[in-house]
Amino acid sequence: MARALELARKGIYSAHPNPRVGCVIVRDGQIVGEGWHVRAGEPHAEVHALRQAGDKALDATAYVTLEPCSHQGRTPPCADALVNAGVARVVAAMQDPNPEVAGKGLLRLMAAGISVQSGVLEGEARVLNKGFLKRMEHGLPYVRVKMAMSLDGRTAMASGESQWITGPAARSAVQRLRAQSSVVLTGADTVLADGARLTVRPDELGLGAELTALAVTRPPLRVLIDGRLRVPLDAPFFQAGNTLVVTCAAAEARERYHDQGHEMLALANSEGHVDLRKLMHELAARGVNEVLVEAGPRLAGAFTRLGLVDEYQIFIAGKFLGSTARPLLDLPLAQMSEAPALKIVEMRAVGDDWRVIAIPVTAGSV
Repeated sequence: MARALELARKGIYSAHPNPRVGCVIVRDGQIVGEGWHVRAGEPHAEVHALRQAGDKALDATAYVTLEPCSHQGRTPPCADALVNAGVARVVAAMQDPNPEVAGKGLLRLMAAGISVQSGVLEGEARVLNKGFLKRMEHGLPYVRVKMAMSLDGRTAMASGESQWITGPAARSAVQRLRAQSSVVLTGADTVLADGARLTVRPDELGLGAELTALAVTRPPLRVLIDGRLRVPLDAPFFQAGNTLVVTCAAAEARERYHDQGHEMLALANSEGHVDLRKLMHELAARGVNEVLVEAGPRLAGAFTRLGLVDEYQIFIAGKFLGSTARPLLDLPLAQMSEAPALKIVEMRAVGDDWRVIAIPVTAGSV
């Protein structure tokens, strides 16, 4: 199963909106076939592994990181392929939470007389598909907020200047975060201050040729929160490719954006701001698994206040920006009891900088 998980990780940049899945087929203690799901609409991991195994799949054991599908989608059911190949045993890391599968794949295998086991290395399998699982189980994408700050907790000078707080290795790590995300989301403040494009730059990914090529073929959707349509259409952000603009502005502006290849979505809440919670539900309905928020203190703070953040990735540079520089979050708090609790799950050096990964502590886990 560990090898199947290793294969599944190859799909981290390309499998969206499908889950990342790997499969290994073993007969008489030897691996006779293996595969992983490359991209939506193409064969699933089990099919690749069965093709490689050929006749050796008969009476073999298939290890797969997610329950084999049992429904006809853009590709045929993998459960049927395993049955037809004469596999004797299937070990799945976890059941598929997709309502179209949800145990039906394992039942199909058992009905055909195949021995079935589930729950092997399930924890690792769930980590690999956090976004897919959250979308299937809660109807929301997995939201990461990426921030870069100085040792004194500042993100930009008072003028808005922020390039560059961190070094090349940290910026390369951010490129990989973008590449694995379904959506990269930012706000008008960031785009106007930095001239940001928020694209994936292949030469900065730090990946091998195969994964770089896959990442380039599936760029994330760039989403701009611009409640008052302040960012001009000739800005570098729009010139870098198609985008989804989410606004509170009147619908008559939509045609102007459509004419230049962009989509506009009006989603205002009762306070006259973009309704971020509704937006997350809308993105999940479109098949978005993972959202990377790269924004300034106001928008990052809004996501935090609404409880929409699943994970913070904070890059810390060894420098001070001073007391007049801008803070990490626009999050006014009056008392210590109001401070959101976070659990630091990882801290490691990235070049000359540090990366801290932290997740919100829910009331039930305190």
